[in-house]
Amino acid sequence: MNGVSRSIFYFNQAGIDNTDKVIEIVYKRLKEGDIRSVVVASSSGATGLKFAKEMARETNLVIVSTHPGYSTPGVWNFDLNILKELESMGCKVVKQSHILSGLERSISTKFSGASHTEVLAEALRSLLGVGLKVAIECAIMAADSGAIPIDKAIAVGGTSTQKGRGADCAIVVWPSHFNNFFDFRVLEILAKPFRRDTKREGLERTLTLTSALST
Repeated sequence: MNGVSRSIFYFNQAGIDNTDKVIEIVYKRLKEGDIRSVVVASSSGATGLKFAKEMARETNLVIVSTHPGYSTPGVWNFDLNILKELESMGCKVVKQSHILSGLERSISTKFSGASHTEVLAEALRSLLGVGLKVAIECAIMAADSGAIPIDKAIAVGGTSTQKGRGADCAIVVWPSHFNNFFDFRVLEILAKPFRRDTKREGLERTLTLTSALST
């Protein structure tokens, strides 16, 4: 029987403490030579800069940020000093609306209810974890921005915790564009949290869905 045996690194907990190990795992996978692009979720640029210092010269490194207005109208949360440093290292920085919320988020917020897109996002979070959901979303955002080709790539996501934001998940993907979402493929899982804070996240998800579904 033909096949390939690969290992998955499981973190005991989600969050920023796993960032350095994710960088190590991604860099090791890059050395196999069959992947050119790496997509990293980074809202402020700090996590992206850590990746850039290790691999910017050896890969097409794309940093995907939140869009301006994500937290405060008219404000982009990305550190502009880090932006200059990343661009000087040849990295691409993408900022655009999140494909797993976007316009439908404003509709459900205004009129209540839950859109198909938001249900899909919640399913990915619940079944696979926040970091993996973020990695999938950012890979599509990078493809839609023209920053990566539709070819095998590594996507990195993370989970926001009380300690801060960082990377805790890395996957090998075949990306797709937003309008062809179901052509997207997760080819390999390189690293992800083994356990989630299900009590805390479950409460947050319940409150979110209860608010969204109320009429």
